[in-house]
Amino acid sequence: MLGILASLAVGAILPASGPAADVLDWTTKIAIALLFFLYGARLQPREALEGLRHWRLHTTVLAATYLLFPLIGLVLRILVPSVLTDDLYTGVLYLCLLPSTVQSSIAFTSVARGNVAGAVVSASLSNLLGVFVTPLLVMLLMHTTGTVHVSGGQILTIVVQLLLPFFVGQALRPWLGWLMRHKPVTKVVDRGSIYLVVYSAFSASMTEHIWHGLSVWRILAVVAVCAIMLAVVLGLTTTAGRLLGFTWADRIVITFCGSKKSLATGLPMATVLFAGHPVGLIVLPLMIFHQIQLLTCAWLAARWGRAAEAAELPQPAAESAPATA
Repeated sequence: MLGILASLAVGAILPASGPAADVLDWTTKIAIALLFFLYGARLQPREALEGLRHWRLHTTVLAATYLLFPLIGLVLRILVPSVLTDDLYTGVLYLCLLPSTVQSSIAFTSVARGNVAGAVVSASLSNLLGVFVTPLLVMLLMHTTGTVHVSGGQILTIVVQLLLPFFVGQALRPWLGWLMRHKPVTKVVDRGSIYLVVYSAFSASMTEHIWHGLSVWRILAVVAVCAIMLAVVLGLTTTAGRLLGFTWADRIVITFCGSKKSLATGLPMATVLFAGHPVGLIVLPLMIFHQIQLLTCAWLAARWGRAAEAAELPQPAAESAPATA
């Protein structure tokens, strides 16, 4: 939590721009690739295969991402114009149509001691489908100008940056046992990748001046809407995981992968889908929701991770009662 707040503060005070922004972008990509390499090296092939076969888990996550969120987004239309302007509502509905995050969902699942293999598959599948499903939902539920393009480069990015390092880590796993025994290394990469994503996102929001031109009341309204929406989805996904009989490790995956929205996918896609519209205002709810989801899920992951560690500690033997005369 402190690291994320520090990343937000640094992004606001010292946003990266120009060549520094390019360096930050590549550094973040390398950190994420390293993260997935370590996940691949850490997971036993049997666990990875079980993650691929866990269709009930992945179907539940996809239902939360592409059914539950869009329904909530449509209901929120009642807030126009009293709470949200048309452009801000367009942004709220747009974030509801995006795929789940990948790196932070899996990192939080790892911190919380959840099913990392299942999270890798669920989050990656959500993003792969999102390249096609999100533009389709935008065309069905929203009025946009311009032509909607689905770039094969987005699919290639997911494969090269996420899946390829994961499978390389799986292939090299027999020779990396010494690395896996050093948990602080994986912990640093888990948290470091999240800090980089937070700093990069907030830095971009500052350099693009998307906070200007809005009243404080409107910004607070968007914050409240995003916070309430996240709370509702977290509650529903947690309840659904329990009612559907999933294990605790799988319920962590459903909670984190099913409640999050991808800023990395949403920002570049918005520039294409909303050509001619105020893209800065439209992506503002996504920027705010992204920060809230990171802070909230970081707190949940740390809490659940500490609980899991406490459960794994050996319990002290009960002291025998003192003898009485």
